Amino acid sequence: MAKADVLLEALPYLQAFRGKTFVVKFGGNALANDEARRLILQDIAFLSIAGIRPVLVHGGAPEITRQMSRKGRKPRWVQGLRVTDRQTLEVVERSLRKINHRLVAELKTLGARAQGLKGYEAGLIRAERHTLPGVDLGFVGKVTGVSPGAIQRLLVLGVIPVVVPLASGWDGQWYNVNADYAASALASALKAEKFVLVTDVPGILLKRQDAQSLISTLTIARAKALIRRGTIDSGMIPKTEACIAALRGGARKTHLVDVRTPHALLLEIFTDRGIGTEIVKR
Repeated sequence: MAKADVLLEALPYLQAFRGKTFVVKFGGNALANDEARRLILQDIAFLSIAGIRPVLVHGGAPEITRQMSRKGRKPRWVQGLRVTDRQTLEVVERSLRKINHRLVAELKTLGARAQGLKGYEAGLIRAERHTLPGVDLGFVGKVTGVSPGAIQRLLVLGVIPVVVPLASGWDGQWYNVNADYAASALASALKAEKFVLVTDVPGILLKRQDAQSLISTLTIARAKALIRRGTIDSGMIPKTEACIAALRGGARKTHLVDVRTPHALLLEIFTDRGIGTEIVKR
């Protein structure tokens, strides 16, 4: 009966979301945990097999840093952005390609159909050089546009696009784009039903380090107020801003879920209460 109750609770969500597009951003730290990665990929495979259209965008910071260390190179970060000279860009591309191949293979093993896509292919993600006063970030990109045709064609065929967040500039130069912002831009362009950021924190907390103070639902206005107040700080700021940008661009709902909770994606989407923080327009 317990299993039947679970299925019955999920049924209206399965009906409502069938044929809808979900953009899921899978962070580098979560990727590094084999068990967490396996469970999230199971969730994404479930979504696809159930008739929902997931798009997976992945980062790879720990793997990139590990590969740089092997070459005796120390990473530099400015305002959460990895300073990317030409040699670093080569390491980024090689590392993300390796991760992409692994994710595609693992999704296929789970019975789903998947295909890797690089953001710079066919102008999928376009960017310009990201600039900060007095700082040379190198080949770090700021998204200027998205052409989602290749993704939409795969979704119609029931294939999960697995996207590498590297973008192309007007001159053909590749750029390293923050995966949160790349996923947000894709969610906007696809008018996604949901944009989900898989993180390694419970969600947005009213009191730091107090999981009981988890905020279940936020509007854009309240999220911006919490940023100004300092309640949302550090690495949660770009994630929250990515959610706000996706909502303003046309995504219907955005979510922050904790990869440390088994099957966090299914619990957030297919249960009445959810487990993370959702950010909505109003």
